[in-house]
Amino acid sequence: MKRVLLILAVIAGVFSASARDNYSHDVNILPAAAKADLKKNFKAQVSHIKIDKEWGRISEYDVVLTDGSEITYDRSGNWKDVEMSRNRAVPAAYIPAAIASFVNQNQKKAVITGIEKNKSGYEVELSNGIDMKFNSAGKFLRYDN
Repeated sequence: MKRVLLILAVIAGVFSASARDNYSHDVNILPAAAKADLKKNFKAQVSHIKIDKEWGRISEYDVVLTDGSEITYDRSGNWKDVEMSRNRAVPAAYIPAAIASFVNQNQKKAVITGIEKNKSGYEVELSNGIDMKFNSAGKFLRYDN
């Protein structure tokens, strides 16, 4: 019985250790798509990368740049979320044309400082503190709290 408990304890320890997030400063750990995206759209250097794991598998990469901006990529290197620092605008490459047009028409003095892409569409944060939701085609749905 003690042997079975010991084996279960070892297995539990292995799973809990593999579930821990890791940190790195090496951009080369990122998938090729994420590395290309960073090089194309950001001037700041990578400060650090948090590697999120679920059940021992990488689920996403949280990249923090030296200017404080943060970009989240899935395990394949596709962006999921972009948060800029100091009310700086999200690079235009991340913003669908319909969303950019709607924001320019309805929030003229604001810039998009954050954008998150998910299954149901996009969540957008503006420099004036307003949050908005759009469907996957970029059609405005509602203002959010």
